[in-house]
Amino acid sequence: MSMCETCAYYTYDNEEDFYFCTVNLDEDEMYSFISGTVKRCPYYRDGDEYKLVRKQN
Repeated sequence: MSMCETCAYYTYDNEEDFYFCTVNLDEDEMYSFISGTVKRCPYYRDGDEYKLVRKQN
């Protein structure tokens, strides 16, 4: 599983039937991701809404 699959910005499009990232990347950032020079996404945000609640229990 990639980090994208748990990211809050990774959204499913019903009409196109695929997932995509909703972060608006500029040309340089997109190149970095495609070429693999970026090890970790700087925009990653955990999409698990219940993570904090589980910690409180």
